[in-house]
Amino acid sequence: MVRRINKIRRVEALEYKKVETGVGADFDEALDVYLHDCKIRNLSSYTLQYYQRELITAKKMLEEQEIDPAPIRITTQMVKENIILYMLDAKKLKDVSVNTRLRALRAFFNFLYKESYIYTNPFDNIKLIKQKRSVVPTFTIEQLQALLRQPDLSTFTGVRDYTMILLFVETGMRVKELEGLAVSDIKWEDSMILIRDGKGYKERLVPIQAKMKKQLQSYLKVRGSATDEDALFITLDYGPLSKRQIQSRIAEYGKQANIKGVRCSPHTLRHTFAKLSVKGGAGIFQLQQILGHTSMEMVRRYVNLFSDDVKEQHRKFSPLKQL
Repeated sequence: MVRRINKIRRVEALEYKKVETGVGADFDEALDVYLHDCKIRNLSSYTLQYYQRELITAKKMLEEQEIDPAPIRITTQMVKENIILYMLDAKKLKDVSVNTRLRALRAFFNFLYKESYIYTNPFDNIKLIKQKRSVVPTFTIEQLQALLRQPDLSTFTGVRDYTMILLFVETGMRVKELEGLAVSDIKWEDSMILIRDGKGYKERLVPIQAKMKKQLQSYLKVRGSATDEDALFITLDYGPLSKRQIQSRIAEYGKQANIKGVRCSPHTLRHTFAKLSVKGGAGIFQLQQILGHTSMEMVRRYVNLFSDDVKEQHRKFSPLKQL
């Protein structure tokens, strides 16, 4: 075999220098470059906050173990031992929280490897951990009725909050989607609401029925039009109601209603919409379109959990009937 040339080609030398001394050698610089790329790709502010929060937390986690967080120093073994096992054993995080962080880290390292900021990708053969399937929490009809009795309908905030809760139950929309609703998004003639701030920037139309339209009309009379703010749900100061304020209001009504055993939140209302829709005969494709799910996984889970057909069939074939 011919002896190899000792001199590295200039392009290879430059590439090596880029990795060894550049972005990949400093976590904070790598994070800045990655977030800048996310902005170029026009990812939502919510997604940017998610990446920044999870990646900074992962950096601190490595530093707690006295590990250099520089991306070029991270190996697959470190991911397994010092990230996954550390989150499970030392931090006692739930499996869903572990996977949330792993998704952010995987996207981060995929980008760095693709852009040649690191030699190898430590997440190449890393899979998300198996998640336990927990029961989906929902409200009973009695709990929903108790929740709806709490807003004071002699006040603006009471009418507003009552309308919000009804809209969650009617549409199953996410809290972020409700936060982004504008008055102009109500399509009265078509009996639809346009959701512009859906997951992944995907718009969709969600149907509303006569009872919901009537309540929205009642709320808009109280809301008035003496404001330049187009947000559908506003504060006493005429500013848009925030996601945190919406969550806080529903949680407070849950306390007032003395609801136990289930978290009073917009997400529980979303699950409750799914349950009541399935029980009412909604099909899997209609449910996917209304809820705005990109995959069928969660929708199938709703159907499996809440379909009366399953219970009815079990009543017919139950083995105990043969004993």
